[in-house]
Amino acid sequence: MTQEEIQQLQTENESLRKEVERLKNEMIRLVGRNLDLSERLEEDVELRRRAEVARQLMEGNIERQRNADLKDDGELLGLIELKLEENRQHLEPSFNASDLARLLGVSQERLNRLFRHQTIYRTPDAYIDNLRVLAALRLLREHPQYTIAAIAEEAGFGNVRTLQRRIQDAIGMTPVEYRLMFIKG
Repeated sequence: MTQEEIQQLQTENESLRKEVERLKNEMIRLVGRNLDLSERLEEDVELRRRAEVARQLMEGNIERQRNADLKDDGELLGLIELKLEENRQHLEPSFNASDLARLLGVSQERLNRLFRHQTIYRTPDAYIDNLRVLAALRLLREHPQYTIAAIAEEAGFGNVRTLQRRIQDAIGMTPVEYRLMFIKG
């Protein structure tokens, strides 16, 4: 190979490296945007559902007893968010739906009925699990120095394997793959 051919290959190689870096940065930006859009979509679905319930109530299509239950449900949903944000017990691995019901002062059946009819989550445990996944994703982004085991513990997962499985199910990648997207290298 001539010196000129080597120089040309080096130039092409450098150009390809820059393109790979640009594509990597674009992928990180798109994944972050996708996560933001996913969270907004969940909020939008919940707002649309609540608006539909309000519309039905105003039209009088729901019997009076159900009206009272829905008002109570709205208050209970607000109380759930307030209580969990205040004490963050959901980040304890042993915290479950029974603990949530006790925290709110309602029966387990009442809590199950609320989630079955008034939320996008199938069960209170699915809701708690989602909060833990969101906490773990935040920790992975904001604290790259933390070990995966430390993140699993702080986010309320019983072990690393559970954290890995839940994040894989939620976003289609492992915690390590997700973290690598935010590490400049």
